[in-house]
Amino acid sequence: MNEQNNQDYANFDPMADDKSFQEMMDLFESIPLRERIRRTLEGINMPRDSREYKFAKLQIQRLAGPALAIIMPFIIFGILLSINPQVRSESRAVAVEIIEPKILDVIEPEEEPPPPEEFLEFEPIDTEYDGPTENFAPETAMSFNQNVPLSPKPAEVNSVAIIKSPIVMRNIIGSRNPGQRGQALAKYGGSKGGEETVMRALRWLKSKQLEDGSWPGQKTSNTGLALLSFLAHGEVPGPDHPEFGPTVERGLKFLLDTQEANGLFKIKDGNNYSHPIAAYALCEAYSMTKNPLLKEAAEKAMVPVVKGQHASGGWDYKMNPVTDRDDTSYMGWCAQAIKAASISGELEIEGLDEAYKLAVKGFKKNHAPGGGFGYTSPGKGGLSGVGVLCMQLLGAGDDPDVKDTLDYLDSCTFSFRNWNQQPSGFGGAIMYYWYYITQAKFHAGGDRWKSWNAQFQPELIKEQQVIKDAIADAEGKMRDIGFWDSPSKGESHATGGEAVKARVYEGGEVAEDAEQLGGRVMDTCLGALQLMVYYRNLPTFEKVAAVDPADLPETKAPEKKDVGIQITW
Repeated sequence: MNEQNNQDYANFDPMADDKSFQEMMDLFESIPLRERIRRTLEGINMPRDSREYKFAKLQIQRLAGPALAIIMPFIIFGILLSINPQVRSESRAVAVEIIEPKILDVIEPEEEPPPPEEFLEFEPIDTEYDGPTENFAPETAMSFNQNVPLSPKPAEVNSVAIIKSPIVMRNIIGSRNPGQRGQALAKYGGSKGGEETVMRALRWLKSKQLEDGSWPGQKTSNTGLALLSFLAHGEVPGPDHPEFGPTVERGLKFLLDTQEANGLFKIKDGNNYSHPIAAYALCEAYSMTKNPLLKEAAEKAMVPVVKGQHASGGWDYKMNPVTDRDDTSYMGWCAQAIKAASISGELEIEGLDEAYKLAVKGFKKNHAPGGGFGYTSPGKGGLSGVGVLCMQLLGAGDDPDVKDTLDYLDSCTFSFRNWNQQPSGFGGAIMYYWYYITQAKFHAGGDRWKSWNAQFQPELIKEQQVIKDAIADAEGKMRDIGFWDSPSKGESHATGGEAVKARVYEGGEVAEDAEQLGGRVMDTCLGALQLMVYYRNLPTFEKVAAVDPADLPETKAPEKKDVGIQITW
């Protein structure tokens, strides 16, 4: 019975009962010429929707082409022969009278005064950078091998991320393209091991993204921090970024969907720390993508930040403009957002320039004599790194308050085991303090950066907690993921804090509750951003000259390279 069914199925023609299909196939059957002419003559008089008429119409169309191709040249040739051009050639005798010219007196024209010289006025561009001028080229075992570039070639210009132009303004995005990352790592002391650690962290963050595009914990602030981490690595939406592009796109969409008309976000913490962090991320995202939707969102988000600044230059919780409380920690995120908005060059925000210039005064208000920045008044402690970094970014890196605070921070250490052995005044938020101190020392450069880099980089690599073969990359290959828990119990919310001993997990899920996971997202972002300090933003101590692409040497490589003006962050 089964054989009979198989035979019936093999002989089954699914189009046998389809009338239109059969009519179409009949048009292509082989018919003798005499029969074709007969059916054509008969079919032309049949109804238009009949098979006979359709057959006749097709035959006429098939014959008309070859016939016209043969006849038309003869017709055109006959027309050309029928044209009889008559060219009339007549000769005439013309009398010419030669007149001797009279010599006239030469009148010298009066000399007109030369036009006044035009002077073009240009607005001065700030190309001076604060700090020492020497370039740091460490020679340590952890240094990046300059003969083995991180990327085989620079990334091509992404039409989604960058406006194509003969000059590339690598402002806020620093050296974030793949080839430029390799060069920056080599120049400033990064390592291949550090980049592998960053990739594990980004993959861990990708694995923890929620369905709505946010990250666990305080959704607005943790989504802002996660996006800043991906953007620091040059990851933007688009086909050129298959592994992380969709993750970034979903995160940005979450911020856009939860933003209100007044620029604030629906999900906020008690003091609204989350707002300037999210605004900071939107400004960076716009600078890297030039997406009009992000431009509008970034502009709206920055309005409360600018309007919430005190007359003294600082900020307080909830961006409250009428208090006299200047919170150095809160000011840090507002100042970073102000810098990101300012350097984009295209965001239209009323009062932005004034807020940028005024912010330095707010930090100086909390500076302590002899070095250090306090919480809400002059003092010392972990927030000193916040004051130094923000003043560097705001162009005040040469200020005496910055220099004496860097001297104070020289006694800081980077050690998970001995995290609490810091100068007087430090609290328990050590990963948060290290995030600022690492950047501040990078922008200071010189031996100060060399010494700190030798401490923090190997320590962060060693202390990352790794889960083996936990996620597939863009090619489907299974990859490790990794995260950090702060060694301070109060900061990480991780059970046991420094009691977490195992550093490698051989598969399986790591126990995480909602509170612990939110702290882990924050710690992982802060750790990853430190390991991307080499290329995230150009160091403020470095003087960068404008480069004319025409002056660059020719290269045989077919890839396009981004070469242009660099403006420090």
